[in-house]
Amino acid sequence: MPDPRSASVPLRQRARRLNAIATPVPENLPILPQYFNALFRAHGEQHWWPGRTPFEIIVGAILVQNTAWLNASRAIANLRKAKLLTPSAIESVPHPKLARLIRSSGYFRQKARKLKAFVTFLRKEYRGSLAAMFRTPTATLRQQLLAVHGIGPETADSILLYAGNHPVFVVDAYTRRILQRHGLAAGNESYEEIRRLVEKSLPNDPQLFNEFHALIVRTGKLYCRSRAPVCSQCALRPLLSQPVEGSR
Repeated sequence: MPDPRSASVPLRQRARRLNAIATPVPENLPILPQYFNALFRAHGEQHWWPGRTPFEIIVGAILVQNTAWLNASRAIANLRKAKLLTPSAIESVPHPKLARLIRSSGYFRQKARKLKAFVTFLRKEYRGSLAAMFRTPTATLRQQLLAVHGIGPETADSILLYAGNHPVFVVDAYTRRILQRHGLAAGNESYEEIRRLVEKSLPNDPQLFNEFHALIVRTGKLYCRSRAPVCSQCALRPLLSQPVEGSR
């Protein structure tokens, strides 16, 4: 694993969301590599994102929207059993059948349209070649993906990072929660502001971004929970000025 540069700059206090005076978003967070190191020492490699092929990872990134991974993985298993985990198969299968197979992921009719929108984009822009698509410069491809129906910033960045090995950081609710509770963000920043903040605070390494995001997800699920957080057992406790109210 890459070893991010060390940092010892003291933690700066950020305004909370309800403060009358807005706090400008900093250029970077020199302390952030310490967060990666603490989590990696505690939990090791996460082997995320699960997927047998880049296309399966893309399908998973769409199906996991607004649902738990377990529900998305069941839908992927159905598609695999039906031999539909290729772009051409997704494009040719009737919409009702596709929706039925991915029902476990929730919003299945909408997600069926999203899957078809992506594979149509892939065929029209790159003749169905993921290899050609991922050779496109990151900034250009990101804008193209964001123009596809049903692909927002988090999904686009998941596709770029996990399926294409592009150096972008994926921001999610866990990222926001941890940064805010540690005083590293106010809570009202945009997705792009948080993404740029993290990317500027770490080496530009897709493997590092991959591992850090996966570690954040683990921490958010097990320790930095929205309710009843478990600060005392969290690897980031030494970096927290004081435990979250109501934590164990």
